[in-house]
Amino acid sequence: MERHEEEKLCGNWRVACGLYGYKLRDVFTWRLLKTIAMGQVLSLLICGTAVSCQYLANAGVNTPMLQSFLNYTLLMLIYTTILTTRKGDRNILQILKTKWWKYLLMALADVEANYTVVKAYQFTTLTSVQLLDCFVIPVLMLLSWFFLKTRYRMVHFVAVILCLLGVGAMVGADILAGREEGSDTDHRPSFSTSDVVLGDGLVLLSAVLYAVSNVCQEYTVKNLSRVEFLGMIGLFGTLISGVQLVLLEMCAVRAIKWDLHISMLFAVYALCMYALYSFMPVVVKMTSATAVNLSLLTADLFSLFCGIFLFRYTFSALYIISFVVITAGFVLFNAVPTYTALPEDDPGEDDPGEDDHGEEEALADHRV
Repeated sequence: MERHEEEKLCGNWRVACGLYGYKLRDVFTWRLLKTIAMGQVLSLLICGTAVSCQYLANAGVNTPMLQSFLNYTLLMLIYTTILTTRKGDRNILQILKTKWWKYLLMALADVEANYTVVKAYQFTTLTSVQLLDCFVIPVLMLLSWFFLKTRYRMVHFVAVILCLLGVGAMVGADILAGREEGSDTDHRPSFSTSDVVLGDGLVLLSAVLYAVSNVCQEYTVKNLSRVEFLGMIGLFGTLISGVQLVLLEMCAVRAIKWDLHISMLFAVYALCMYALYSFMPVVVKMTSATAVNLSLLTADLFSLFCGIFLFRYTFSALYIISFVVITAGFVLFNAVPTYTALPEDDPGEDDPGEDDHGEEEALADHRV
């Protein structure tokens, strides 16, 4: 009798967590392994942008808007050009007639998200940026819940907490290594309270804008097309970043001492960002914007590993622990699929005895 009650409690727990009906061989599929690998490719691309940015900063170059402008220009030259060759409703003119303002707002959120997070480094610490930037994940889940009708299981919340614990281990390693003020602490000024408040606010604003941009991206690539999303982001992103470049960074651009080394760093940054923007919608379509952002938490770790060899950062075993914990959280999040609350479903018309069966069907339709 006690054994029966124990099995019943265990079964109830598995249902609540979303693990009911899943065997180990159903979880660790080739699709999941491919998703993990593709997520780490995105992290490596972000690592490439971070390393090139660090070299540019060491050379006295601080032009985040110019760097973004180069990326959006590449997207426009490739994907917007493709849209101009299409016919019918998929042609760029038809898209602009009906949805130009939507893509304008989407591009505005994306451009300003990139700009505000880079700007935040001037006012607050690396530790604050790493911690507060994780705010994008709960905002993403909230926006996905309301606008994409995505529903999460208990296991997904556990996975997110696990990933955030991994970030905490990474930040702890930074503090122990004495790099909480950045990679060059001896030459950085101390931040006043007002500066820190401003910097932290910019990071939080950037996280919200990234979440808005990523939710829009998920909806577009799953319901329309990747080329349309990238083409319109490239077009409007080039216009917006170009205007801000002229207004805010012309003096900084004129001050750059151009040589082959500086030019190569700009090229590496632009190509890594272009590849990131081109490849990310593919992964988002396979999984979700939330899952992709969880996988991107390892990007800081890859940057730190590169920094150990390139910038003589201090190694800590916590980096390895952090990588394992974040990866485990990402696997757990993708092991059990989310499901969508369809608006046409009327709970009042459902037979209560069929709830579990319908739920299993919904989960099966969205399995990773």
